Amino acid sequence: MVKSLLKGMEGVFIPVKDPKFSAAWYKEILGFELVYLEEEAAVMKISEHSPTVVCLVKTANHKPMKFPENQFGVGKYYNFIPQDIEEMYTYLVEKNVKVNEMGGEGTTKFFTFYDPDHNPLGVCQ
Repeated sequence: MVKSLLKGMEGVFIPVKDPKFSAAWYKEILGFELVYLEEEAAVMKISEHSPTVVCLVKTANHKPMKFPENQFGVGKYYNFIPQDIEEMYTYLVEKNVKVNEMGGEGTTKFFTFYDPDHNPLGVCQ
């Protein structure tokens, strides 16, 4: 067996119309911390302890992320890990964020929600 040459993921890139507007939403709704902002992108930390950053990148002729059709049932590129999935689901609904129904298989629960640019984002626990 080959030992992994990677030790984690540094960044996730999400296309947006306006990095400043999106950064404010990701901060207010998801609690991300802004690392820096420029005209073309906003870099945010998911949490104080997470090494992964989310980079909100301004795109021309923006189109929301769309995962290719598949038989596995996947419709988004990213799944975030919540502290408590039930609490997060309720919170997002109360904040009027578009949220799909929660699903699950065995002890795993998951759902999809959408940012202001209609990018589908997942939560799985």
